[in-house]
Amino acid sequence: MSGTKEQVLTFLEKCEELKKCKFIMATSKIKDLLKCIVNSPDLYKLFENVTRDFNYPEQKAKCLITSDDGLNRSYVALPQTVGQRLAFIFCLLVEFDRDSLNFNNFLQTYFREDGSYFESYQAFCRVVISGLQDMIKQVFKASLQEDVSALISESVPASDSKKASLISSVLISINEEINFILKSGLSEEDKEGAVKILTELASAVRSGNEDLIDALIFGYNYFVLYNKCVSGGISDLIESIAEIEATL
Repeated sequence: MSGTKEQVLTFLEKCEELKKCKFIMATSKIKDLLKCIVNSPDLYKLFENVTRDFNYPEQKAKCLITSDDGLNRSYVALPQTVGQRLAFIFCLLVEFDRDSLNFNNFLQTYFREDGSYFESYQAFCRVVISGLQDMIKQVFKASLQEDVSALISESVPASDSKKASLISSVLISINEEINFILKSGLSEEDKEGAVKILTELASAVRSGNEDLIDALIFGYNYFVLYNKCVSGGISDLIESIAEIEATL
């Protein structure tokens, strides 16, 4: 039986395959990803733990949002905590696999970009699959050499656990901010610039480069104010980054 590290690396590889595959192969790759969880004891225990008391129908109603601002805009707002996010994404993937929620219709409803399935799929992968990868990396980061039972029983030091949770939260918020920018009315050139800043910000958060984080968040804050393109989540993102910097 493979160890924790091998199981996690295999899972992350399956996520990459899903992100890089042609759209027509997506549901098949989702099935492979779920099989990977079932066949990996450590990952199975983790998802079993986070879904045990998780009310998916209730969270689904909260997370799949259609605005009533007259624009008829629908989007996905992932749950606040890492455990709930993991549970929600897992249940969502299971629905796609069973076709109780049609994947194509879901993309065109909640990740409608330029109207093409390709762009919708890319947006979905940025928010959902990359978010899933980041959370798994952080959850297992401090415990790759430890028995998984220690992880599930939350015996990781509180400071490490809090920092991992903050990083996961920020990375998901950055993905959501990218999605907001791509759906905005900015020019393609401005969108490209904003996405580049946010992508570099995510890398700086992962590496803990405080100076670079400060420079990028300052630059992005100036960008959104100058272009009058401020999302509802930007203030929370800045506050979360400040919390992370306090741990560096």
